[in-house]
Parts: sequence; C-alpha cells; structure tokens
Amino acid sequence: MKFIPGILVALRAAIAPFLLWDAVDGTISIWFIIGYLVGFLSDIFDGVIARRIGVSNAQLRQADSWADVCFYICVFASAWLVHRDVVIAFRVPLLAVVFLQLAWWIVNLVKYGKPASYHTYSAKFWGITLFIATVALFGFNYAGIPLWVAIISGIIHTVEEIAMTLLLPQWNHDVLSIFHALRLRQELISGSLNND
Repeated sequence: MKFIPGILVALRAAIAPFLLWDAVDGTISIWFIIGYLVGFLSDIFDGVIARRIGVSNAQLRQADSWADVCFYICVFASAWLVHRDVVIAFRVPLLAVVFLQLAWWIVNLVKYGKPASYHTYSAKFWGITLFIATVALFGFNYAGIPLWVAIISGIIHTVEEIAMTLLLPQWNHDVLSIFHALRLRQELISGSLNND
C-alpha cells in the first residue's frame, strides 16, 4: 500500500508525454481525454492515499509537484498544437499566469533553494478549474468562461503562494492556505524565541 501514492505520481508524469504525442498532428483522439482524466484522478488520489496511510512526506510531495508541472506543460503544449487560435486569443491573461508562475519559482529558489510544495486549497481549486477548462477545450472545442475561471483561479493561487513564501522563514510542505502560513510563522517565531 505504501508504494501506491508514488506509483500514482509516476503514472501522471508518464502520461504527460503521451498527451503531447497524441496532439502532435494538430488533432487529438479519445485517448487524450482518457489519459488526461487518469492523470487528473491520480493527482487527487495520490495525496489522499498518502495521508490516509501515513506516507505523506516532503520527498513525495515535491515529486507530486514536479509531476504536476510536467503534466500541465504537456497539456499547454497540446493546446498550442490543437487550439492555437484559443491560445493566441487568450495570450495576455495566459502570459500573466506564466509570468506569475515564473515569479513564484524565482522567489522560492532564492529563499529556499528549491520550489515550494504547499498543496494549498487554492491549488486544489485551480486544479479543478483547469480540469473543467481542459475538458471543455479538448472535448467540446469551447474556451470562454471555463478558461477565464481557470486563469483567474491560477492568478489568485499563485499570488497567495508567493505571499506564503515571503511570510514563512523556512521551507515547509502541505501548508493549506495563507492563514495556515501566518499561524505556522507565529509558531516558528515563538519556538525560536523560546529556544533562545
């Protein structure tokens, strides 16, 4: 049982290039949607199972974050290949999300020397909105409201996590929101003062 979360993380990373491969010719098959659905479900259940059986640790959570990055880079590249007109039409808000994500990476690398792995509530909500937007785009050739909601959710999520990194004096994983970060910061500061 303890290997299941790691297998689910690896499965998502392994599916990612196959999504891109399916989109290379500018069209997708039903296997793209199936693969995307399997990857999305693996992202939900790896964390749930890891916490349930007590194997959620920093290494697994970082691997989970890297698998997410790989997965969604391939989804975005697939969108460029299959729905380039949509990507161009939404280029400004999409670039805003990309810019904020790069800023998030830089802030974390400068402060901690590695990416954060917070797995916040806002990240989970963003994941759900990305799922809806991706299925709408690839399954029904529709962007509109689902894509706007995903973009706005991504911006809010990224700004929150940048603020969390600026607040927290040391690297932590599974910090669920900025409110949890504020509480954890206070605990860390109090503990440091008590030790002194």
